[in-house]
Amino acid sequence: MSAECLHLENVPTGPAPTGGCQECIDLGDTWVHLRFCIECGNIACCEASKSQHAMKHARAHGHPVIRSAEPGEWWAWCYEDGVGARLTPGE
Repeated sequence: MSAECLHLENVPTGPAPTGGCQECIDLGDTWVHLRFCIECGNIACCEASKSQHAMKHARAHGHPVIRSAEPGEWWAWCYEDGVGARLTPGE
């Protein structure tokens, strides 16, 4: 965890939710990688994806922290503070 960001304290380290970016599905788009909101569980596409739904969700709903929903990736990112943290897999 970064000392610069209190939002990254207590990020859940259990399994990531499954699914896809529903907004991309509704638009008929594809995504590059998936992220999920640690506050509400919304699954959305990353910034490398065309629509950047994870970042848009964070800004629209005031949910600053996302976690990777990609298998084998254990990290989180805070959009508000612009910092990330490596995580230890948990349950």
